[in-house]
Amino acid sequence: MYRIKIFILTFLIINNTYLAVSQVSITGKIVDDNALPVGLVKITNIKDKTTVVSDIDGTFKLDNIGFYSFEKEGYYEKILEFNKDIFYIVQLNINHSQLNEVVINANQIPKKIKNSTTSINIITSKDILRSNNTDFAPILNRVPGVFMQTGALNTNRITIRGIGSRTPFGTSKIRAYFKDIPLTNGSGETTIEDFELASISRFEIIKGAASSIYGAGLGGIIHLTPQNAYLNNSSFNSELSVGSFGLQKGLLNINHGTTNNGFRAVYSNTQSDGFRENNEYKRQTFTLSSNHFLSKKDELTFLASYVQLKAFIPSSINENAFLNNPKSAAFSWKQSRGFEDSNRGIFGLSWNYQYQSNLKQSTSLFTSFRDAYEPRPFNILKEKTFAVGARSRLLGNFELFSNNMDWTLGGEFFNDTYKYQTFENLYEDFPPETGSVQGNELSNFKEKRNYYNIFAELNYALSEKTTLSLGLNLNQTNYILEDNFLVTSLNSDQSGRFRYKNILSPNIGVSYLISKSISLFSNISHGFSPLSLQETLLPDGQINTNLKPETGWNFEIGTRGSMLNNKLQINTSLYQLNIKNLLVSRRISEDQYIGINAGKTQHHGLELDVNYEWISKEALSITSFLSYSLNNFTFKRFIDDGNDYSGNDLTGVPSNIFNFGIDFDTALGIYGNINYQHVGKMPITDSNNLYTNRYNLTNLKIGHVTNLNKKLKLNIFLGLNNIFEEQYASQILINATGFGGSAPRYYYPGNPINYFTGINLDYKF
Repeated sequence: MYRIKIFILTFLIINNTYLAVSQVSITGKIVDDNALPVGLVKITNIKDKTTVVSDIDGTFKLDNIGFYSFEKEGYYEKILEFNKDIFYIVQLNINHSQLNEVVINANQIPKKIKNSTTSINIITSKDILRSNNTDFAPILNRVPGVFMQTGALNTNRITIRGIGSRTPFGTSKIRAYFKDIPLTNGSGETTIEDFELASISRFEIIKGAASSIYGAGLGGIIHLTPQNAYLNNSSFNSELSVGSFGLQKGLLNINHGTTNNGFRAVYSNTQSDGFRENNEYKRQTFTLSSNHFLSKKDELTFLASYVQLKAFIPSSINENAFLNNPKSAAFSWKQSRGFEDSNRGIFGLSWNYQYQSNLKQSTSLFTSFRDAYEPRPFNILKEKTFAVGARSRLLGNFELFSNNMDWTLGGEFFNDTYKYQTFENLYEDFPPETGSVQGNELSNFKEKRNYYNIFAELNYALSEKTTLSLGLNLNQTNYILEDNFLVTSLNSDQSGRFRYKNILSPNIGVSYLISKSISLFSNISHGFSPLSLQETLLPDGQINTNLKPETGWNFEIGTRGSMLNNKLQINTSLYQLNIKNLLVSRRISEDQYIGINAGKTQHHGLELDVNYEWISKEALSITSFLSYSLNNFTFKRFIDDGNDYSGNDLTGVPSNIFNFGIDFDTALGIYGNINYQHVGKMPITDSNNLYTNRYNLTNLKIGHVTNLNKKLKLNIFLGLNNIFEEQYASQILINATGFGGSAPRYYYPGNPINYFTGINLDYKF
């Protein structure tokens, strides 16, 4: 009897222990590969087929250990084993063929693209890998409404819906962020091409005036998401590629992830002789990102990026050189060996805290610096920039009249100090091979630039199918200029202060679900673009306080969705963007511009983006994409220096852009794509007496991926760009002026046919 009691007691202990183990309460959170929460995910127990659905913020709770599958439209299914009583982070990867279902964060309130009231495009990691990982232009130029002109790897101009086309050099009037860190300086100038493409997992592009979201973004927003670390995974990726014009690139990508912490480091070294004279390019980058899920409520992320660049500048050339000797550099730039030598770094720390299921805080602190030296034929420029800032917002939701309302309220503060000096360039006094030689100081300035944005946005579900979005942004921008050059009788002190009036920018939009997979959207939004201090300076050195920032209203209607069992994805929109106080940079010397408000422009456009999945089998998959931009951009009223250009086409924007491409992938590991692009003619002068020619580019890439063993994967690839040797202007300098009797230098020649090839090794520990 005693033995029986002992047996029963032992059995009960073992059984209860087993039940306690098998019924462990498992909790966790579901995020995408960019650490954004993914809610309402179907979670299925593989053994007994029971299912639960995660909360809207991605949190979940399971009652038993075992294997579970995680499924949600827009993401690939993932199967994981849970056998410990810990807090799990589950990462889902984006399904590139179901982008309309993907949660985006370019807006302040995370939402699916199909529910957005604005025009948004995602460039995924798959899109980035379609070409080489050196040049941004082929990637951005597939997005309807976006056009990137490229004079060299370090000389670019990005426009969105025609905004920024009149900027003489570089990109302005749009904003860019690397996660939460601004890439746009205090004068509204943006540079993204210095960053390493392999460190970016995706782009989210908002087109049109988006100031209620991010402040001074008249043309739109480019939001770069860095490659975040994968949890529960350690890997090492190495790539070496070579190509035409002396291209050499080495890349190292290291990932280490534990259950709740992830670290990723990306290093690259890129060198090129360039197609043209004086076109050498050397760049090293290092990017570090980390994610830390400290608890169920706390998340911490860190981001750092450093870029060291030395790039020589061939500059633009005249028509005769463009047609007969496109390899040539501008004579004075070649003689002076003009170049850009810069070091740039950005650092950011973000903290997310979930107060409760319907209230979250997101706060980011960031700093950046840039130190540059640029010898030019007319002078030598030294620059130093240091910036600090913070961005914080609350996100929440509640029910109003039995319908859900999501809201956010926050602010952003940015301050940068820009010091710049110019010096004589004495290259003409030395032998040609000497290049630039620094002489006496010509100017010495210090700019203090700061702004703040206070913003609010809400999305209210008027019904199951209709969502109303309202946004408001208040901006204040200030400049202080200190002239530290020795004042003489020949020059005056240009010190001064420039302050904008407060600018209030509203946004209203509506999204309506026609069906489960198709939606209509419409929005009206206001935007503005700040002036730079250089544009406000008059020839006598005084600040023109009568200048006004460009402002505009965007009116848009569009549709997005999927059909044929998600095989066909369509996004299209019609818009009108009205700009007033058009700012014109009038060139009064080789290195001096003044700004004037000269009138209004009107931008009418049609944008179309189509993706189709022809075959989706394990043995073979074939997909295609098509994008089209029809641009009817005109000067509604434009009088400059007594010349009336009203009714003319807006300078520097192609009449239309068409892209078509096919991608294929096989079970044998062979993959590839071919891409065709047509760019319509562009007016080069405001008088419209000179246009560029239309041109067509065809690029292809093929490769082979094979598993050498269970842990090591090999990828070899080969690409050809401009297969049919098209001669074209990859960038133009509008309204160029010839000095000293020389012909105007309008053209930056595009590269002729060129190749790249490489090998990639991926090892998983």
